[in-house]
Amino acid sequence: MAAGMMRWVPITVLCAALSAGVLLAACGQGNEAQTGGAPPSAEAPPSIPQSIPMGGAKSVTRFFVTSKGLGRGGDLGGLAGADAHCQALAKAAGSGDHTWRAYLSTSATADRPAVNARDRIGKGPWYNSEGILVAANLDDLHSDNNKINKTTAVTENLDPVNGVGDTPNMHDILTGSQPDGTAFPPGEDLTCGNWTSSGTGRAQVGHHDRRGQGEGVNSWNSVHASRGCSPQDLEGTGGAGLFYCFAID
Repeated sequence: MAAGMMRWVPITVLCAALSAGVLLAACGQGNEAQTGGAPPSAEAPPSIPQSIPMGGAKSVTRFFVTSKGLGRGGDLGGLAGADAHCQALAKAAGSGDHTWRAYLSTSATADRPAVNARDRIGKGPWYNSEGILVAANLDDLHSDNNKINKTTAVTENLDPVNGVGDTPNMHDILTGSQPDGTAFPPGEDLTCGNWTSSGTGRAQVGHHDRRGQGEGVNSWNSVHASRGCSPQDLEGTGGAGLFYCFAID
């Protein structure tokens, strides 16, 4: 009997010294130990590829700068008109298999709340028409990642945004937004009458090429206000009524 007890003593000591994971297997207390143990660590999210190849189930394009405006300055027909313009340009370029939204904010009115540009463009990731990643998600998009620049912020046709006529260095892109992608507080109109005016009001713009002079010029979505909302006023500060389009799917 004594000899038998001597054989069990080392196993008991071993169980007391083993880690919780080994103890479960060695001492047969799996169910009880699992109840009080630490939960397993969360699985790391998959990395976002820096580029995607052509020829997938859907077109690679999920972001572009409109190749042309609507010809009415800041009057885009409201958000609905701007969205329709994005969709039409995408369809003509072979990217109509996505649902498109314009990156534009609107101001609050007496009967409607403000709309934030960042709230209407999906969650990402977004790739340009060459399949190059411009942002993995909303936080990445509104960070200092510098992925939106003159090289990557191309049109739906993969063309660079080039100036024409009196605006050879065109880089103003309509947004009506603050740097974090939200609407401005009620007060001064920086959305051309919520994108219905080609006269009164002004529009906040970003620089797609992140170039310019002065403070904050490296922002792709919020640098300065235009002179006004007419085509001539937009051209006067380096714009042509262009805006960003994002796929929400």
